[in-house]
Amino acid sequence: MASSNIYTSVFDEDVQTDNQTNGCPECGGCVETNTVETVCEACGLVLAEHAIDHSGEPVYDDETERTGAPLTTARHDRGLSTMIGRQRDAKGNTLSAKKRRQLGRLRREQKRGRFRSKQERNLSHGLGEVQRIASVLDVDDTLQEQACQLFRSAHSEGLLLGRSIEAVAAASVYAACRCNGRTLPLADVVEAAHVGENRVTNAYATLNEELGLPAEPMQPHAYLPRLASNLDVPDAVRRQARTLAERAEETQIVHGASPPGFAAACLYQAAQRADYRLTQAAVADVAGVAANTVRGHRDTLSNELE
Repeated sequence: MASSNIYTSVFDEDVQTDNQTNGCPECGGCVETNTVETVCEACGLVLAEHAIDHSGEPVYDDETERTGAPLTTARHDRGLSTMIGRQRDAKGNTLSAKKRRQLGRLRREQKRGRFRSKQERNLSHGLGEVQRIASVLDVDDTLQEQACQLFRSAHSEGLLLGRSIEAVAAASVYAACRCNGRTLPLADVVEAAHVGENRVTNAYATLNEELGLPAEPMQPHAYLPRLASNLDVPDAVRRQARTLAERAEETQIVHGASPPGFAAACLYQAAQRADYRLTQAAVADVAGVAANTVRGHRDTLSNELE
């Protein structure tokens, strides 16, 4: 058998030769394609190079992580900072005393050079506050990332001037929840942030106005699941309260009313109809409103929907 027949009849994953359809445009010779380039065997004309490798990435048993952590908005440097170890090296071996002292000096200098300006230091402190408040309120990672991005936007727009960093961080968490339709009482945010309610309210109003947040007005029915869960009411009462809230929203009698207060009134009214013992004080305490507010909205429900 001739040698030319041997090479054209076997499979080679690196070299592919086709002299019928992929002929050289200059001399019509045979074209050879490998993992680097496509070249004519007769005249040496390079037709293409740097072909894309479509093969899979090799997998190693002792190596499960190929790259570093992804970029994140939750850190001022987006997660590109360097972490210097303390006791052991990358292979787990214990470092000598001399090497530990050297790493300590490097770690001190790296800590001093983390921030190039006071603005970066404030950004780092604010993002840390956002993560702390989100952790206290049990906010998921997606909303936490959005809250960090809102704080970054407020920082870049100069909205921190004259305002507390903690208040803007709390307002960012509250705004991220509002934009995604999650009910989060303002009182809980204020308690987690350890700042005054007026500061958080003013900061949220500034974010809403300057950044144009797509926050829709909260409806009373959105607060019912949390209230019913905290009060441990039966399912029948929950369904009746949701029906009352939806009817009130359709008739637009909830306009200008406090959503959690109106939701508490719907829950209290449903409990009264189902002969379930539930006091106005207990409902008002869970909703974070006064008992008079629940009583007033209860009267509105009785007059408008009956």
